Amino acid sequence: MQDKPPPDEILAAIARLMREELLPQMSGRSAFMLRVAANAVDLVQRQIALAAASDEEERARLITLLHHDGDLAQLNAELCAAIENGEIRTETPGLAEHLWTTTRAKLAVDQPNYAAYRRLANPPKE
Repeated sequence: MQDKPPPDEILAAIARLMREELLPQMSGRSAFMLRVAANAVDLVQRQIALAAASDEEERARLITLLHHDGDLAQLNAELCAAIENGEIRTETPGLAEHLWTTTRAKLAVDQPNYAAYRRLANPPKE
């Protein structure tokens, strides 16, 4: 077990420092590059927090769809080939749900502020 603070807290502190302390002192290209760097730190933080669990959930769905075990990359390649050659189609039970769930999980890591993702993640209450 590692000592405190954990990596996600360290990364959050770095991003906060970049945005709150350094960015107000910069302008032009330097400010832009600092924002890019802070966004990259945020991305790594989300990857640490979310990617392992979403990858394992994706792998479990692929095992169900393909009816056998394997590593994530292998199973994804097999699913793509099966879709391409028509063995698996949009009507295949579980395919659409798998694709939507996988897309939402990827957006949660890569683009959580993307407007379409926010609508999917927080549907209006009826």
